[in-house]
Amino acid sequence: MIAAVAIAQDQKQEKAAQEVKPAVVQDQKTQEQKDPKQAHAEWEKQLKADLKLTDEQAGKFDALNKEYNDKMDVLMQDASFASLDKDAQKEKKMALKKEKETKLLEFLTPEQQITYKTIIEKKKKEMEAAPKSGS
Repeated sequence: MIAAVAIAQDQKQEKAAQEVKPAVVQDQKTQEQKDPKQAHAEWEKQLKADLKLTDEQAGKFDALNKEYNDKMDVLMQDASFASLDKDAQKEKKMALKKEKETKLLEFLTPEQQITYKTIIEKKKKEMEAAPKSGS
């Protein structure tokens, strides 16, 4: 019986992951035309909607975003950061993003975690397929 419950739960999670059609995966040209901070704010707003956060989760989500957006701003204004090469800068930014993601996943339900990971994977593929600007 426990196995049947576990299988049913796995099937429910797989179905939730397959049904995700996130609106956050937007046309790349639209995002490139916007101010980066505005585009990021819109991404966060859409992500919050796609994850169907509860009021409590939404409060935690907003606080987490503010905390890490502030940390990123401080990092970007740091003179020692500016002196690093592009790879080192990317590594520092990715470490902050990973830390933020870890905290985010702590308050998401298993279904929301699947949805989140699906959205992020689609976003990564979209970013990889997009032509690089300024290169």
